[in-house]
Amino acid sequence: MADPSSYRPRPGDIPDSPGVYRFRDEHRRVIYVGKAKSLRQRLANYFQDLANLHPRTRTMVTTAASVEWTVVSTEVEALQLEYTWIKEFDPRFNVKYRDDKSYPYLAVTMNEDFPRVQVMRGHKRKGVRYFGPYGHAWAIRDTVDLLLRVFPVRTCSAGVFKNAARTGRPCLLGYIGKCSAPCVGRVTPEEHRDLAEEFCDFMAGRTGTYLRRLEKRMTEAAEEMEYERAARLRDDIEALQKAMEKSAVVLTDATDADLIAVAEDELEAAVQIFHVRGGRVRGQRGWVTDKVEDVTTAALVEHALQQLYGEETGDSVPKEVLVPALPDPIEPVQDWLTDRRGSNVSLRIPQRGDKKALMETVQRNAQQALALHKTKRASDLTTRSRALEEIADALDLDSAPLRIECYDISHLQGEDVVASMVVFEDGLQRKSEYRRFQIKGFEGQDDVRSMHEVINRRFRRYLAEKERTGEWDGDAPLDDDGRPKRFAYPPQLVVVDGGRPQVAAAKKALDGLGIDDIAVCGLAKRLEEVWLPDEEDPVVLPRTSEGLYLLQRVRDEAHRFAITYQRTKRAKRLRSSPLDDVPGLGETRKQALIKHFGSVKKLRSATIDQIQEIPGIGRKTAETIAVALARTAPAAPAVNTATGEIIEEEEPGATPDSPGEPVTAGPPDERRGQET
Repeated sequence: MADPSSYRPRPGDIPDSPGVYRFRDEHRRVIYVGKAKSLRQRLANYFQDLANLHPRTRTMVTTAASVEWTVVSTEVEALQLEYTWIKEFDPRFNVKYRDDKSYPYLAVTMNEDFPRVQVMRGHKRKGVRYFGPYGHAWAIRDTVDLLLRVFPVRTCSAGVFKNAARTGRPCLLGYIGKCSAPCVGRVTPEEHRDLAEEFCDFMAGRTGTYLRRLEKRMTEAAEEMEYERAARLRDDIEALQKAMEKSAVVLTDATDADLIAVAEDELEAAVQIFHVRGGRVRGQRGWVTDKVEDVTTAALVEHALQQLYGEETGDSVPKEVLVPALPDPIEPVQDWLTDRRGSNVSLRIPQRGDKKALMETVQRNAQQALALHKTKRASDLTTRSRALEEIADALDLDSAPLRIECYDISHLQGEDVVASMVVFEDGLQRKSEYRRFQIKGFEGQDDVRSMHEVINRRFRRYLAEKERTGEWDGDAPLDDDGRPKRFAYPPQLVVVDGGRPQVAAAKKALDGLGIDDIAVCGLAKRLEEVWLPDEEDPVVLPRTSEGLYLLQRVRDEAHRFAITYQRTKRAKRLRSSPLDDVPGLGETRKQALIKHFGSVKKLRSATIDQIQEIPGIGRKTAETIAVALARTAPAAPAVNTATGEIIEEEEPGATPDSPGEPVTAGPPDERRGQET
């Protein structure tokens, strides 16, 4: 690990001008490329106290052994040079999007004497017109098959073309009218090129004019009683309309735009792009990337724009690019796009209307792509095995944790406090083993105390099951169906959602029960740090670690399960609110009361004058509410209607509420996720 101060340049040596910089490691490999409006200010940020740097940035500067820079004239030049160097050096710490598939394009080889329509993948070639990308090659072939009736452009390979020219006989498509057969001289090279130009115009979205022209020619043929020609034109129009129907109409005819959406979490990001031409979605593509640097959504968008348009010119760059977040600053990126297109390009966030609605669709596609990527990654056996081994190495465990249990606490402002327990076995979810808890030992918000209670209850049940069966060694006791009894199978690793306090509470609960053979750790969400008991500093797993990815999945699943239960419990409580018994009090005013006071408990302690402050509630209604709540209060408070005060009287001999006993587990055959 290098000390950044060993290669830090003197501030006076760094120019205060736009430029691009490169960090190299000890082997002179470029590990990071960045651009800056001011090189001096940007590079100074990397050479501050390591404790103030983001963990990913800290890893980069300690991996590097030198830094160098190149001065440019403008920020636009810096953007272009940054893209060129990223493509050239492939730095490990830069965001690099990888296609989740090799997308096929519909290509027209306008650089040949007789242009050819075909499916193409890979790098784009000069002089070739591209349309797409498409999700599947068969979608291109279906579209081309419909259009060849109207635009009989050559689709054969060079070998077939030369053979037909040598023999003087066209291929089958030439005989059935789906090729104009330039190979045998049925059309001149100029006429065939005109057909190819019309094909490209139609694919580019200029469909309305051509359809109207065909309809006019069809009408003229019918008036001249050339019914066969009119019928052919009618069939041509139907074929074109059918081809157009394959692309959904989403925006106005004049719209020429690309829509870019980003879905991300702490570790990865997915980008989806919809290509809209002539108001129709002409193509779709997507990328996934590991977030190996500390990067914002705006920066992800900027990297996506670089990859998307870095090698494009002319009409391949649309007039309008719609994004979820704007790069900062926006001017260099917008100027760069304008330079690539050769005319003005608008880069903005859609605010309303059809474009915003379509952006929401693109966003949903990005979220689904990220979820699918995570599912594929989690289902790979080799990846799961590596993840478990990495966790064992990082936490210094004797063996891989084949069973992991994760706990999370969820509440809303201290009310409806619940907890979840999720189980992963061999790196996969075991949903039948999920459990949920109500916190009964105390009231209020205390995540640490709640965590202690949950761990204590879960493992007290485990010990009780062992003691009841007398099986303190060997395998866990089994039910009649051969499965381990509920809570009788211990994990090798307990993960809690939180940092040092939550880990200490879990460890204290286990120590209190005399359990010392179960490892405990916590995953703090802010920086994805792994905390261990009695350790001053957290364990920071490598950014690309499969072990970190698995721990994150376990933690996120526990959070999802807990918050789902908490919301269900809260909704049930709100549906059976004491306010339901107040005559004439509708849903709107109920919500207004709860929103203002925060809870029924606080509303119950409010005076009539305070209740009257809510819009739409008069004194008579306020008195009715106060009386209704007083009737349902645990201590049966009285209401002084003269002063409007609610008086809570303590009953003789009353004692403070004692903590309730934890609810014990039910029978072994209870359903997954049952409350405990």
